[in-house]
Amino acid sequence: MDLLDLANGGNKNVPLAERMRAKTLSEFLGQDHIVSETSLLRRAIKLDRLGSCIFWGPPGCGKTTLANVIANSTDGNFVKLNAVSSGVADVKKVVEDAKTSAKLYGKKTYLLLDECHRFSKTQSDSLLPAIENGDIIFIGSTTENPYASMTPAIVSRCRVFELKRLSIENVMTALKKALSDKVRGLGNYDIEAKEDALYHIANIASGDLRVAYNALELAALTTEPDSSGKITITLKDAEESIQKKALSFDEQMYYDMLSAFCKSLRGSDANAALYYMQGLIKGGCDPLLIFRRLIAHSAEDVGMADPQALVIATSAMTAFEKMGLPEGLLPLSEAIIYVCEAEKSNSVVLAMDMAGEDAEKVKDDTVPPWVKNAVYGSEEDKKLASQYKYPHNYGGYCEQQYLPDSLKDRVYYVPQNNGYENTVKEIRLKKGKKK
Repeated sequence: MDLLDLANGGNKNVPLAERMRAKTLSEFLGQDHIVSETSLLRRAIKLDRLGSCIFWGPPGCGKTTLANVIANSTDGNFVKLNAVSSGVADVKKVVEDAKTSAKLYGKKTYLLLDECHRFSKTQSDSLLPAIENGDIIFIGSTTENPYASMTPAIVSRCRVFELKRLSIENVMTALKKALSDKVRGLGNYDIEAKEDALYHIANIASGDLRVAYNALELAALTTEPDSSGKITITLKDAEESIQKKALSFDEQMYYDMLSAFCKSLRGSDANAALYYMQGLIKGGCDPLLIFRRLIAHSAEDVGMADPQALVIATSAMTAFEKMGLPEGLLPLSEAIIYVCEAEKSNSVVLAMDMAGEDAEKVKDDTVPPWVKNAVYGSEEDKKLASQYKYPHNYGGYCEQQYLPDSLKDRVYYVPQNNGYENTVKEIRLKKGKKK
């Protein structure tokens, strides 16, 4: 049996990322906001009293690993399904087996459902009674916002834990442990990984530990050892293993250039914005990060002064995703120029923030009866709902209270004197709007 066999526990086909998966909470990296010593989740796991929950976060942040830690910490049965490949029949079988196990052996059953946002309504409905009755303890794992992508009935019966991207330090720690671990990692090799090589892998992996492990394993297994059998992983090896060039500037300069790019968009300097965009991308920055900032600023800093800015920015990203590099830089550059040259207004972000503050703080938020959904209400509700004025019966607009009484005079959106917002003001004046 060679070193690769030993490192893989006798199986050459098990990837490093799978071998190094944490088995206990003490091995688990990051996510201190939900797995700290005093956290609810940690206490529930230790006491084996965890209820149904959903782990939501980006790829490689530890969702499935945390579910496996729970499996290793419980005396119950643990069943794993994938929402993409499993159907209603699979769910029903798990539920029936869980009922049998509880009845005969007094054991509870945990169901881990990977990619749970891919479950259809029919599949979710087949699972709902089992969650409600406590026949199973549901643990969902998803990269999508469960509040938007999953059946509300399921989400309302689960506690949602949001996991964050792992930090560069977290990923560096994991890579170093993999290099030294002789049982599950690469510790049986004589490997020296340069600090800048590990940093590059951790940085480019963007918090995805699986990507980082895969890159490290590829670098280790493809780098020729020297005459003494020692494998040295350099920055060049790291670049090749993760298929991205190292940034040609340090981390501080990267954030400085990104900040300068954003401020150039806000400041209407297309020349500077184009320069920083090119510098970031040529230095190794993911172009989609540039697009995300561009789209955000098209709404935040241009906003209603020129609503076409958001359309052009999102269209440019779609074009880039279809075209790739280098041609995709053309629509990106066009969108940057448009956003820079457009009239500016921050009325959208001001309105959003004010509305968000009221939504969070105002307690008396009763919806006016004439804009309620009174279809299934009482006769009194239906009578009050009949007071609703259908705007199209009044030429498309009529004055009417939509906000709760406590906020009826609140004004969030105030058009400024820039670009299209002048037209908005004229339209409001023509309609006779009071606010």
